Amino acid sequence: MDTNTQKFKVRLGLFIVGGLGLFVVAIFLIGRQKNLFDPVFKITTNFYNVSGLLVGNNIRFSGVNVGTVGNIDILNDSTVKVDMLIKKDVRRFIKEDSEVAIGSEGLIGDRLLIITQGSTEASEVLEGQHLLSKEPVETDAIMSSLKITAENAEVISQELAEIMLKVNTGNGTLGRLIQDSTIAENFNQTILNLKRSSKGLDENMEAAKHNFLLKGYFNKKEKLALKKKKAAMDEARKLKNN
Repeated sequence: MDTNTQKFKVRLGLFIVGGLGLFVVAIFLIGRQKNLFDPVFKITTNFYNVSGLLVGNNIRFSGVNVGTVGNIDILNDSTVKVDMLIKKDVRRFIKEDSEVAIGSEGLIGDRLLIITQGSTEASEVLEGQHLLSKEPVETDAIMSSLKITAENAEVISQELAEIMLKVNTGNGTLGRLIQDSTIAENFNQTILNLKRSSKGLDENMEAAKHNFLLKGYFNKKEKLALKKKKAAMDEARKLKNN
């Protein structure tokens, strides 16, 4: 290909201009997303574990992206300092008692910082001020807990399956009670015997009332009951008249 022709030079110039244009647009979009062209102020917070947080991750307040993570610095074995660059126009909404927590964009998205709303009595945050933080719940800890729960559920399911198998095959006390017809018949016979015994006891009591040896006792008991009933009626009548 002849690289000195006018047509080739025009194509090369258009390619370079187009490339530069795309580069400028990309820089503008990234800069706008990362707040490179907005006036910002810095506040800080400390975490024991930043759980994968990176420089440049978003910061949200009331669900709106208001800044980015400016810097992450390990101070010692138990403290990680995080610098936050926040848009100046939202500074009046962030209070001194606001707290910072680590969240994620979606279920498995990038990490981000979430600034909670402070109290209405608190003053607005100052440049360079340190905010309290909430330690994140590690995904590994959640998965470990879910794994233990799943293992326990599996054990319980196996035990229930064994119990149902014994019941269906007639083994064990419950299985025999349900599957063995002899036990059910014995149970019904026991109920019938109890009913007959109760009926016989009533008949014996009625016969005892007419026995001349016990007749005085039952008459005395009946008179005493009538006396108590009359006394109760007299008391109720007095209360009604008063």
